[in-house]
Amino acid sequence: MASRGGGSFSVTFPERFVSQFENAETLLNSEVQMLLEHRKQQNESAEDEQELSEVFMKSLNYTARFSRFKNRETIASVRSLLLRKKLHKFELASLANMCPEVARYLEGQFEDEELQQILDDIQTKRSFQY
Repeated sequence: MASRGGGSFSVTFPERFVSQFENAETLLNSEVQMLLEHRKQQNESAEDEQELSEVFMKSLNYTARFSRFKNRETIASVRSLLLRKKLHKFELASLANMCPEVARYLEGQFEDEELQQILDDIQTKRSFQY
């Protein structure tokens, strides 16, 4: 159980998931989209261009559709903002990927004003990206 601010929350995962993912890193949908797009461009510029798999193309389309941030600077800024809040890496990725406008998604982890300020900062970063 983790506690922060005035409330607390707990999440229970099956033990096999905890051990498999405890050292895993997380990426935002926007980061995955950039990596896949880079791979696609590499493939297109190669002399012997190979057909990209259906799974690759579906993943690229999914991440393009659900990417919230369009450039590296915005992604780095959002990640930095959330890292300063001492979120678990899966919470950080979930929050950045969902970009909720209201605080109800993480009630109990932060004071309401603090959480709303985080969400407002993310929305501001989204609105100023090019």
